[in-house]
Amino acid sequence: MRYWSWLFAAHAARDSLLGIYALTAEWRALLDPGTEIEVARLKLVWWREELERTAAGSALHPITRYLADLPHAAAADFGPLTQSVDAAAVEVAGAPLEQGIELESHADALYGAPLLVAARLAGARGELNRAKACIAALAAGEYLARVIREYRREARIGRIPFAVDELLAAGIDNDDLVAGEPPPRLQAYLIQLQRRAAGYFSNAAAALGPEERPALRHLPVLAALGAKHLNDRQRGSGADFRLGDLYNAWNAARRAAIAR
Repeated sequence: MRYWSWLFAAHAARDSLLGIYALTAEWRALLDPGTEIEVARLKLVWWREELERTAAGSALHPITRYLADLPHAAAADFGPLTQSVDAAAVEVAGAPLEQGIELESHADALYGAPLLVAARLAGARGELNRAKACIAALAAGEYLARVIREYRREARIGRIPFAVDELLAAGIDNDDLVAGEPPPRLQAYLIQLQRRAAGYFSNAAAALGPEERPALRHLPVLAALGAKHLNDRQRGSGADFRLGDLYNAWNAARRAAIAR
């Protein structure tokens, strides 16, 4: 998804997206259940320190040095990236969301903050008001899509990927989360989450106005591909997404470029 959004992004946005996507790829790898928890925790501590060095003008890592050298870096605020690292650290520690209402803010910190910084590094200013709403919806959709896909792997290492109050209300316990086949009550809950995720991707696609869409067309691309992958998983499709992603990304970017 990120590759296609970068490929079809506006020219002015591509350099910042490249750096931000490289940065978040480092953090996303640390969230994988296969990563040793103590290693992930120590690396996230280092990354938080690195972001402080970056804000102070003394970055060490090649990715943060690349970001610091971008033309608009001096005017950009790198602070939101620390929110992303902190949210990742919470997940690595296994701390669950206690209530479903916390999902949007957590997802926005984890996935939305880097996209906002990328827009600022690309020089976006007036477009950011509507972009924030689009990015927040994208982040919530991506978070739900990930936990729907990975919940079993997460649960098997002791993480609870869903909001605790929602699990209790649905009568879902730990045995349900690690079962090879989800029992009916869990299946019903997953379908509900898929619908919520689809709604978030739809809201993200509609959030940008005609003025913002050309410069930020990578965001509609992410929304279109997020919805496409979600629908394919719901149908149980195991098809290779590459050709379909190419068409959907191109179509979303073309429509955004002409403000449709």
